[in-house]
Amino acid sequence: MGFSVLIPARLASSRLPNKPLADIAGLPMIVRVAQRAAQSRASQVVVATDSPEVAAACEAHGVRVVLTRADHPTGSDRLAEACVLLGLDGDDAVVNVQGDEPLIDPALINACADQLDQRPDCVVSTAAHAIDDASQFGNPNVVKVVTDALGRALYFSRAPIPWWRDAPTPGQPANGTGTPLRHIGIYGYRAGFLRRYPQLPPSPLEAVESLEQLRVLWHGERIAVHVALQPPGPGVDTPEDLARVRALFEGRT
Repeated sequence: MGFSVLIPARLASSRLPNKPLADIAGLPMIVRVAQRAAQSRASQVVVATDSPEVAAACEAHGVRVVLTRADHPTGSDRLAEACVLLGLDGDDAVVNVQGDEPLIDPALINACADQLDQRPDCVVSTAAHAIDDASQFGNPNVVKVVTDALGRALYFSRAPIPWWRDAPTPGQPANGTGTPLRHIGIYGYRAGFLRRYPQLPPSPLEAVESLEQLRVLWHGERIAVHVALQPPGPGVDTPEDLARVRALFEGRT
């Protein structure tokens, strides 16, 4: 199945200003992300931004870009406009790769697209990996997901889920649940759903957990979850993250 990769990017970032333009081994981070995404099976890779500076950086390095409005509250809203601009609709598959993931695994992108192809009952796909560290299980900054028997998301939470009443230790299968899963922030969408997503009222659970994907479940839609064997490469949220990723690109640890 052919699919498009869309990468939302904006300059505003409280922890790392001008993040998409941060230099990584001689290239802006947003270009590094697009180059990694281009190693997937995507038929096109497009950056969606409201910033002329980001657009200019992409164009200077041969990365396709569309300019969107500046008033979008979320990346999903920005991608909905990008779908309109690119003429994507219906069952056209779109994979949302975050603009701060310069080490994104192209195979993970393919897996999200494959989930949509294999699961016609789902309008969204995402990914997760097993948690084997008790500190991550209890960390509210680590989002967890539980799935049903068919691998569809039942719930996402910052709380430790599922919670073993008698043995709450990650890595110990209990009642058939297996190990807990950490959500990976990559999404596949059917373009028709993505285009109507901004019109869906936010859910109360979304506000409580500060997790946008709960809006999908609240409105009765289904999310397919691909369970990856390995955690993703490090993303960039802070100056410390940027230094770590720069070192990896430069061959240092």
